[in-house]
Order: sequence, then C-alpha cells, then structure tokens
Amino acid sequence: MIWNRVRGLMAAVAVLAALVLLAGDAEARVGGGKSFGSRGSRTFSAPPVTQTAPRQAAPVERSMTQPQQQRPATAGAPSTAQQPGGMFGRPGFLGGMVAGFLGAGLLGMLFGNGLFGGLGAGFASMLGLILQIALIVIVARLIWNWWQRRNAGAYATAGGPSLRDMTGHGSNAHARNNMSGGGAPVMGAAMGEVAINEADFNSFERLLGEVQAAYSAEDLGKLRTLATPEMLSYFAEELAETTSQGVSNQVSDVKLEQGDLAEAWREGANEYATVAMRYSLVDKTIDRASGKIVEGSDQKQEATELWTFLRSPGGQWILSAIQQA
Repeated sequence: MIWNRVRGLMAAVAVLAALVLLAGDAEARVGGGKSFGSRGSRTFSAPPVTQTAPRQAAPVERSMTQPQQQRPATAGAPSTAQQPGGMFGRPGFLGGMVAGFLGAGLLGMLFGNGLFGGLGAGFASMLGLILQIALIVIVARLIWNWWQRRNAGAYATAGGPSLRDMTGHGSNAHARNNMSGGGAPVMGAAMGEVAINEADFNSFERLLGEVQAAYSAEDLGKLRTLATPEMLSYFAEELAETTSQGVSNQVSDVKLEQGDLAEAWREGANEYATVAMRYSLVDKTIDRASGKIVEGSDQKQEATELWTFLRSPGGQWILSAIQQA
C-alpha cells in the first residue's frame, strides 16, 4: 500500500513535468535558449541590466575563453565552488535525501529502534514530502514564467531610449545622443569604452535577422561571415544534432521589438558591444520527412537575449556571444 502511494505520487510528478515541457516555448532559434560564446575578458562577468533586460543575464555556460582566475582547491578535497548544486541547491537534491535518511536513522537510534529502525515506516512519508515539494517548485516555476511573459512588454518599454530608438524609429536626437549602458554616455566614450552610433545599431538589428535566417537555412557558409569561429562551431554542432534527429529548426518573421545597449568596450585592437534585444519570431521544429511541426507553432512568440558583437579594426560587427535574459 505504501509503494502504491509512492508510485502514484511519482506518476503525478511525471505528468506535471511533461505538462511543463509542453507549456514551454519552442527554442528552435539560434542557440536554443542557451548562453554561450565569448565576451573577451568580461565573458564570466554579468553585463549591466537594462530596460529591455531588467534582470541579470544568465552566465555563459560554454566558452572557449578560460576564467582568468581560478580559486585554488584545498589539497585532498574538491573545491566547494566546483561542486554542482542539486535540484534544490547545495548540498543538492540527492544530498538532502541522504541527509534525511541519515536523520531518520539517528532518530531511530535515539528512541531505541536502531539505526534503521523506523526508516521503513517513515520512508513513504519522507519521499512523499520530497515529491510534494517538487510539485510545488514546478507549479511555482510555471506561474513565474507565465507572469514574466505577461509583463515582458511592460518591462521592456518602461521608459528611456532603446535600440529601436537608435535606429531612427521614433526617437529624437537627444535620446540618440544619450543612449548608454549603465548610465554612461557612449557617444563620448573614454577609459576603454567604445562610442556606439546609429550605424552600429543598424548593424546589430541587421545581424539579428541575418543570423537567425542563416541558421534556419542551415547555411554555415553565410554564418561564417556573421559570427566568430567559436560561435560557428557551436552552430555547426547544433545543426548536426538536429540532422541526426531527423528534424529541422525553422525560424521566420524575426522582428526587433525593443533593445538597448548594456555595455561597449575595447580590448587591445578589438571592440565589443553587448546589446539586450527583445524580438518576436515564429519559432518551430519540423520533422524532415513529413514536414509536420514537432515543437513550437506558427504563432509568433517573443524572446529576450543579450547578444555580444565583436569588431576588429576597420572591420564589421560579428556575433561573439549569446546570453539569456
């Protein structure tokens, strides 16, 4: 009877998890909702928040750039910073479960039942509690994601100049001359900052559409002219994976809705610019054989990401990193 109850709870969690996956937006777009690439020496530093991306950007998960400083680990013991967190954070979901079992055993000893006395009786209730917590977390995440999507437009247009303004879509000259990341004017950049002008913002908006289109067309030759070799390698890996799975990522109707500059700086001869962009698109994955949609839909949805662009002396801007907002 105990195990029947446990199996029932586990089935409920599995069904709810499936609903979460179905409710989530498709991520056939470039990067698939991941954060990767290089931002020079700032790769592992979060860019400043902006009106378009009012929360701290997700950290870069994959990069060819190595952290400049590593915390030394204590001899004979793994570094705490390198220990992966679990479902509910350190010491991790499994660690918490083991701790619970150990605690139940110690209580059994205190009350004269032996180390594992009472563990069988308390196992179902303990596991049931864990599963209930998991259900609460999943439901809370669903509500939070719904609330963010519902209020994304309000946050992104909370006031102030934007990337759309910089490209000449309704802003005055004063707004264009004071567009900045973190409050510092970029038109008169100093101390390592880079001056970003209207032509640069036009390039960023153009690259947003061209990169998505080339990725959807699986055109690695075109992507080679739009992104760094590092980003190209990640795109090639993703396209090889979808080909192996017999599906194709299709992205269309990409339109920049709102955007602003997070930061722009110089490292040696190269220049970097990180831009927060909220854009709409049709994002779906189709079966190569039948042409049927296996994920996503023909309905437009929105995504907010921070794209970092790199420019060499006298060169054009190319994509260097993508981070989720």
